[in-house]
Amino acid sequence: MEMETERPLLPRPFLKWAGGKRQLLPALRAHLPPDWRTRRYYEPFLGAGALLFDLAPRRAVVNDSNAGLILAYRALKADCAAVIRLLEAHRARHCEAYYYQVRALDQSPGLAALSPAEQTARLIYLNKTCFNGLHRVNSRGYFNVPYGRYANPAICEPDTLRAVSAYLRNNNITLRSGDFAAAVRGARGTDSFVYFDPPYHSPDKAHFTRYAGVFGEAEQIRLRDTFAALTRRGVPCLLSNSDTPFIRRLYAGYPIDTIRARRAINSDAAQRGAVNEVLIWNW
Repeated sequence: MEMETERPLLPRPFLKWAGGKRQLLPALRAHLPPDWRTRRYYEPFLGAGALLFDLAPRRAVVNDSNAGLILAYRALKADCAAVIRLLEAHRARHCEAYYYQVRALDQSPGLAALSPAEQTARLIYLNKTCFNGLHRVNSRGYFNVPYGRYANPAICEPDTLRAVSAYLRNNNITLRSGDFAAAVRGARGTDSFVYFDPPYHSPDKAHFTRYAGVFGEAEQIRLRDTFAALTRRGVPCLLSNSDTPFIRRLYAGYPIDTIRARRAINSDAAQRGAVNEVLIWNW
């Protein structure tokens, strides 16, 4: 009898992330350009990377303004085993007091004293055990989300981490940390596709996605200008955002679809639960 071969593990997000796209993957896949598989994939606001891992392109340029997040992708690519060992150590000591001890490591002498693997394990541990999986820092840049009080948090998921590491190592994936406009500078109409998933427009100024500066309306306008410049260069682009009059005005003239998403984080209780979001594209 022929033995069944073991299927390779598929990469998926290793972090919880406010505004993550896992629930919207069917809608996103339905809005991809027909020839996306032949193009280099660009994602200037990577976050947890739900669409990147779902599509698993062979060529990609991905970016996030959160330098610690990109460091985590690089550390998993370089030494996944070390990150897993450190996460197992965090799991063995996990309790509320230990959480706050680890949280305080971004203060003196600072994260620079930790190795990339140590910084990555700390990021994942805090993400899996803090309240609601938020990533938020105060005005001094210190992580300030309270303890999450989960009964059995998934602190270490070795199979997921190994699958992410293998994907990053075995494909042509460029990891960058910087401005979104710089991240797409190399995109060309002949062979590129860009997916923008910025911090969403928030009329009530509730910046729950703040982790590397506030993304206000001036930045939303600059993003629209980048989208328009790529359109003129013939680069197919897809963009997600909140469904607000401001966003609809910015992208008037482009195709826009309304989709429904469930969101648990907002200062306005009316904006929790099922809300409208938009997908905008340029082809």
